[in-house]
Amino acid sequence: MAEKTAKHGGKGRMKLLWRDIKRNKACYGMIAPFMIFFILFTVVPVLMSLPMGFTDFDMARPPKFVGLSNFTTLFLSDKVFIRSIRVTIVFALLTGPVSYVLCFLLAWLINEMHPRLKTLFTLIFYAPSMANVYAVWKLIFSGDMNGYLNSFLIDFGFISAPVQWLTDGRYVLGVTIVVQLWISLGAGFLALRAGFQNIDRSMYEAGAIEGIRTRWQELIYIVIPSMGPQLMFAAVMQIVSSFTAGTVAQNLVGFPSTDYKAHTIMTHAFDYGWQRFEMGYASAICLILFVAMYLLSRLISKVLGKYTD
Repeated sequence: MAEKTAKHGGKGRMKLLWRDIKRNKACYGMIAPFMIFFILFTVVPVLMSLPMGFTDFDMARPPKFVGLSNFTTLFLSDKVFIRSIRVTIVFALLTGPVSYVLCFLLAWLINEMHPRLKTLFTLIFYAPSMANVYAVWKLIFSGDMNGYLNSFLIDFGFISAPVQWLTDGRYVLGVTIVVQLWISLGAGFLALRAGFQNIDRSMYEAGAIEGIRTRWQELIYIVIPSMGPQLMFAAVMQIVSSFTAGTVAQNLVGFPSTDYKAHTIMTHAFDYGWQRFEMGYASAICLILFVAMYLLSRLISKVLGKYTD
């Protein structure tokens, strides 16, 4: 196939592509509705926003090309943006790896359960990523004596007065990280669950013959090498969720948060895009975030590349 493709060049590749589409037209037909909406509402807006980052555009007047002005302002004059970079890095370092490991370990433990229990616990751990019930967390972290956390800590003598968890700058980032971890078991968790189920059972038997005795040895020598695509997908999803986090802080500790303690890059883009309607400036922020996530994804792909080949 490779020799034939190289021989015919670009036209040969297109012919082979169309032949493949015709041969598997049912499969392409099934994914067509998703791909159409994905292209229209994700790919096209992203492509439109890239050049917009080099313009001054407030939605009331036509875009005006300003070159790198937005980017120089971001890094040299926008102190809130510099703070948002620090917050995003701290947020990503704490939520990304912890959530990734948590997804993997929970998927591994659930995989050892009875089939009915597998379904039940998968739903239990995945449901928070769909629910986003911030009212419950506001009640838990309420700043009065009736808040569940304050009430518990006062009853056991850990504190003598209620703590303002959602407004005190010392706690808002920590509270946001806790809730983000609670809702982080999303698509990556499901991918890892599917990866565990797709491992051929005969591989465990072959491993036992080769001398593998403990579950940890199975994990290192059989499970992880067999789940390269799922590990890669889950890693990318965690990178995206960690770097684009902003909704949790906005719904939990307010917008803007106290002293911008929970102000991420995504929150900064929301501020300029949806509050001030400075779309050019907001697009520049999103472009920087996109480049950072792309570079980190490439790094992760190199680390996990030996498992995906």
